[in-house]
Order: sequence, then C-alpha cells, then structure tokens
Amino acid sequence: MEITRRGLIGGAAVGGGLLISWWALPRNYPNPLTPARGEHVLGAWLKIAEDGVVSVAVPQLEMGQGITTLIPQIVAEELGADWRQIAVEPAAAAAAYANAPLAERWIGLWDPVTAGLSENTDEMLAHRFATSQRFTATADGTSLAAYEQPVREAAATARAMLAMEAATRWETSWEECQVEAGIVSFGDSRATFGELASGAAEQSPPDPPPLKPEAPNANPHSSQTLNNQSGGALTGSFPRIDLPSKVDGSHRFAGDVRLPGMVYAAIRHGPNNGSELTDFSVEAAQGITGIVGAVKTKRWLAVAATTSWAAQRALQAMEPQFTADFPVSSEDITARLDTLLTSGDSFKIAEIGFGEEAMTRVDLARRYEVDAFHAAPVETASAVARFSDGRLELWIASQAPEQARAAAAKAVGLSVEDVALYPMSAGGSFDARLEHDHAIEVAHIAKELGKPVQLTWSRREEMIRSRPSAPVFTLIGAQLAGGEGAGPPSGIIDALKLRVATPPSTHEFGKRLFGNLTPWAAIRETTGQKDALAVEGTVPPYDLPSVTVRHIPVETGYPAGRVRGNAHVASAFGIESFIDEIATESGREPLSYRMSMLGSDVRLAACLQRAATLAQWDGGSDQSGQGLACYRIGDAPTGGRIACVATARRGEGGLRVTRLSAAVDIGRIVNLDIARQQIEGGLLFGLGIALGNSPTMRSGLPESFEYSDLGLPKLVDCPEIVVDFLPSSQPHADPGELGVAVASPAIANALFSATGLRLRRLPLLSGGL
Repeated sequence: MEITRRGLIGGAAVGGGLLISWWALPRNYPNPLTPARGEHVLGAWLKIAEDGVVSVAVPQLEMGQGITTLIPQIVAEELGADWRQIAVEPAAAAAAYANAPLAERWIGLWDPVTAGLSENTDEMLAHRFATSQRFTATADGTSLAAYEQPVREAAATARAMLAMEAATRWETSWEECQVEAGIVSFGDSRATFGELASGAAEQSPPDPPPLKPEAPNANPHSSQTLNNQSGGALTGSFPRIDLPSKVDGSHRFAGDVRLPGMVYAAIRHGPNNGSELTDFSVEAAQGITGIVGAVKTKRWLAVAATTSWAAQRALQAMEPQFTADFPVSSEDITARLDTLLTSGDSFKIAEIGFGEEAMTRVDLARRYEVDAFHAAPVETASAVARFSDGRLELWIASQAPEQARAAAAKAVGLSVEDVALYPMSAGGSFDARLEHDHAIEVAHIAKELGKPVQLTWSRREEMIRSRPSAPVFTLIGAQLAGGEGAGPPSGIIDALKLRVATPPSTHEFGKRLFGNLTPWAAIRETTGQKDALAVEGTVPPYDLPSVTVRHIPVETGYPAGRVRGNAHVASAFGIESFIDEIATESGREPLSYRMSMLGSDVRLAACLQRAATLAQWDGGSDQSGQGLACYRIGDAPTGGRIACVATARRGEGGLRVTRLSAAVDIGRIVNLDIARQQIEGGLLFGLGIALGNSPTMRSGLPESFEYSDLGLPKLVDCPEIVVDFLPSSQPHADPGELGVAVASPAIANALFSATGLRLRRLPLLSGGL
C-alpha cells in the first residue's frame, strides 16, 4: 500500500497555502455489512435478525481491553435494546470505520512533510487518509474518540427506523412510539425488534439522527451506575460480552482455527538486526514423520508438518545458522545513550513560559534511565493462511488489519483486493500486534506449500523477533529560586530543562507500518530524525515559569517498537522522581509540594488529595514506605489524570510493594468495570516494568528466551490495588496507559521512603543509582 501526498493533497494555491480536496470527499461509503439469512442491515454498524438478535460491528481489535463490550453497550443504550439480545461481529476494515483521530495523531508517521501545517489541515488530511486507506487501527486509546459518535448516530437512526415501521402499522407518528428493552410500543400496541426488522430496513432514515438527550454525570463510585452521554444513567452491570467464552475456553483465537488439510508451521529467525540465513541441514530432519515441507527466505527458515510438535522437532534438528552482521549488545546501547545524552545534537520539542533563555544556571540535575522492555503478551504471534486460486485468506489478530493485509498481499504478489483478512481476538497485545511480520511469513509459507498453514511463533521467536520499547535516558536540570547553589528551602522551580536521548522510535515504527519497510531499512531512513512522540509527556503537568524539552535521536543498532505506556513510562518516571528529589532536597512534603505547583489544574489536585486519603498518606517520611506520583496524559483541559500512592514494606526476600492506591479522573465514564480493569491492569503492567527484568542483549540476541526470566509479576507478587474514580463532566479520556505511566515513579519513591536509596533506572533492581 503506497501512501503519497499527491493522493491526499489536491494542489497548492499561490500565496494561499494548501488547497485540500476536501469537498470532493465522499460522504457516504459502501455498506460493509452483509446480512445472513433472517438478518436485516440497518446501517454500517448493526444488523437485526428476525429472532431479535442485534449484531453490532466492531472494527477494533479485542485484545483484553473490552472494546467488544464498549461499542455494543453504546449501541444498546441508544437503540433501546435489551443487553441480552446483543451480539458482536468483528468488522472488516472499511471506509465506514475509519479511525480518523488516530490518523491525525499519527500524521507525522504517514505524512511527515505535511504534518503540523495547521489543525484544520491535519484533520482534513487525516480524514481523507483514514477513509481512502481503510485505516481502522486500534491504538493510543482512540477507539471511543473515533467511534462513539458514529455508533450513537447509527443506533439512533436504527431506533427511529424501527419506530417508523411500527408507526406505519399502527397508523400513528413514529415520534410517539416508545423504544425500550428491545420492544417498540404505542399505547397497548407492542412489537419486538425482530418482528419489525424487515420493514424497518426499508424505511428512509431520518436526518439528522434523533439522539437521546445527554444526562447529568452519574456517580462513578456506584458499581451499579454507568454514565453515558447518549441517554442517561444506565442501571445494570453490562457484563463483558467476551468474558464467558474466555472463562470456559470456547473463545476462538488464531491458534484455534482449523481448516481442512491444514498443516502446522514452526519458524526460526536470526538475530533481530538484519541477520541472514546461511545454512541448515535437511538431512538431519529426514527421520521425523509428518514433515510436509520447508520454506526458506533470506531472513528465516520455516518447517511445516502434520503436527506442530513434529514441525518444531524438525526445525530444531535442522539447526539453521544465521549471520550476525550487527552484533549489538546491551553495553553498546547504553554506551551510545550515555555519550549522546550530554553531547549529542538535539532538537527542541517543546518550550513553554520564558523558554530556554530563562535558565542561566543549574541548581539541581539528575539523570534517569529506562531500559527497553517487551510487550510480552501471553499469546505469541499466530496466524492462519490459505492460498488458493490466486487469492489469499488470513485469520489473524492485528491492531492494524489493513496494513497487515497490504503487507501480506505484497509478499505473495497479489493485489490487496485479492486478500481477505478475518479479524481474530488477541490474547493480549500491549501494542505488539501493531507489527505484522507473521502475516507476511504465513502468507509466504501458504503460497509455497499450496496448503492451509497455521504459523505460531515459539516464545523464543517472540523474544527474538518482537520489537521492545526504545531505551530512554533523560537528563533533567532545574534552576531554583533564590540564587546559586541548592536554592532556598522552598524549592521553587524557576526553570526546567530536559534532554532526552532515545531513538526516533515512532518514526521507525511508522516506516514499518505504513511504508512496509524492513526493520533495518526503517532505521536507516529515520536515523537522526526529531521525534516528538518518542518523548511524549515530557512537559510536566505543573505550572512552571519555564520548561524546555530537547530530543537527542540515538541510533542504538536495534529495532524499537511500541509497547503499552510507550514514551509516557520514561517521562513519568523521570519527572515524578525528579520532583520528589527536589522536595527531599528542600525539605518539602511531597504532596503539598506538588499541590503548590499545579496552578489551575484542579482535577489533578483532586486526584492527589483523593489518592492520599485512600492510602492514608503520612507524608512519605523516612522509612514509611509510601511514595507518591501523579501524571496527566492528553491535553490539559480534557486529558486523563491519575495520582498513585505506592506502599512498600520490608519482608523476607527483600522489599515488596504491598499496596497501590490510585485516584483517577478520565472524564465521563462509559463502563465503570472496564475502566477499573484498565487502570488495575495498567498498574500491574507498570509494576512489571518497575520490578521485572529488561532483556539483556548479546550479539543481537536476548541472553534468555524464557518468559519466566522477564520477572513479570505473578499472582503472589500482586499488591492490593485500590482505585477510585472522580466524578467529571469532561469528555472521556482513555484509561489504558495512565496506570502504566504512574506506577514506576510511585514505586521508586516508595522504595526511597522505605530505604533511603534513590533508584534512577528502570527496572529498579537493575542497579542504576
């Protein structure tokens, strides 16, 4: 899939900037839904069957975050359906499901030349790109921003069409009909959705859709009340649709797909650094029964067999050998970051207040280091492919399905139209499934063998081939009020400057995703580039007179990818650790010190106060074991806020985090249970980053391929987690990354409180001081 500016921009006006081909854009798109027998399509988002089942199209990947409940919940509420009659249908990528907010946020990745011309230009270009390229990627918490309004409008339209059909039968006006719990009624007349569906599908939809009025914000502390913009408070639990099948094991993932004549493939990759396959022994596998064939490329070797066990045994026996042209090690990466942090060329990313000139000296400076970490989902990369009669079918879990489809098509020499992708749920992802290497591989294997193939990466291959987050070294300096030296006891910050050394990892990722480049080609094309998203969140949430952020792009010699939390992990860790250090140096209590700098951000102040109450905050005094951190993601007026108090205690085997108390403001809450799950899951993911193990590289390979060696928290390691949501009338903000970001600094500050030892490197037990 080639993306060009010419395809998005109509031309240039003399002296007038850009002329965008905006008004020529289509406003209506082909309906991507196909009805089964007894079903009737009412718009691009839902179908109603004659038995009353409402099937809702969900174009986003379900990877545990609950999107296959959130979107149907919005439909059920606006439509007036009974939750028990709601079903979910994974939607194929289509223009009707374009994720324009994510396309706008990532405009610098697919069109770096035009990005940032103006808000209006970015919005229009993003809309055109998303629709023309069928861009429906699931990322950066944009699902509700992209789909809540279209889904509401679709459901409101369908509700009106059902009422119109009923009104036609009862000879009344449709506006007088009531729609509730899957029933349309007027006086003593009643009809179910199923009874009305056929006729309703023939009605002319009203314009504009008759949306239900907004209701006052509900109390988020009640587990039985959900606040939704579309139609008032919802009572009931609205349980997750995907939960029962995941509990009983019947939920289908790509690894559960079975096709007639299907074979199973195992694959071996070399180091993730441009290595090439040099040798393997075919003879060594000849005694293993069930082998169907082997497929080799420049970068990998795959063996297919009638069982996955036979394929793995054969691959191991063949002992594939690879070159290691760029044998990068963790020591090499650290040395490059260390050297460039203070002396490397930099780009100014942000400047607020009085700017860079306001800092005439540095009274306190600290350096914070964050090693690379893996997404490490429980489900390794898995896909099924069938190549037949010049067409390719793919069963795969992908966060960017159209990009995966295009990459697979190119790999086997087909047009995108000759590839069908069937979306599957992911057993976790944490952004790992934004990559599509396994889609290319399984397509190639299926074409070469002429059989349906299921490819599942082993844990070893997942560790080798997945791209960990980029390492980040941050140097923060502060000028404190009162003259040279350490400043007065008040610790008032006059100016703050941050230098962030890290690869331009989001541009690198963008070249892979949108340009279909290999990892090494992507690194070559982006080396030395300024990357604002790679240092996102480095402007603190505090009201400071002067803040400057500079990015030092570093070529580490190893591909980097997106992992849950992304740049926010390093940003929150550096800033909130540094704020704690200033508070300690100036003798200030950490909570009141933060409160004094928040300015007009009353929402974050409320989070801090509430978290302190939940944790019975004692001021973080010596050996109390309590540490505090707060963070904001998104724009100041509407972004999500979180404050967290971590409690650590000494015990057998060392220090242990026993409790995480978090107060959260994410604006209007759509589903309280799912929001809570996202915060709790994020805090645990952050706990794993803080106290787990980062991969140590030797000669381009991890020293260990074992999942257990990542040191991820087990059930016995999980602290008590208390999460409270603050009432808010602001627009919904995504909760997915808030907990990840705030966990590490809160835990680091708690460990300092408990031991007096200040740890400035993640993972915290890696020895960085």
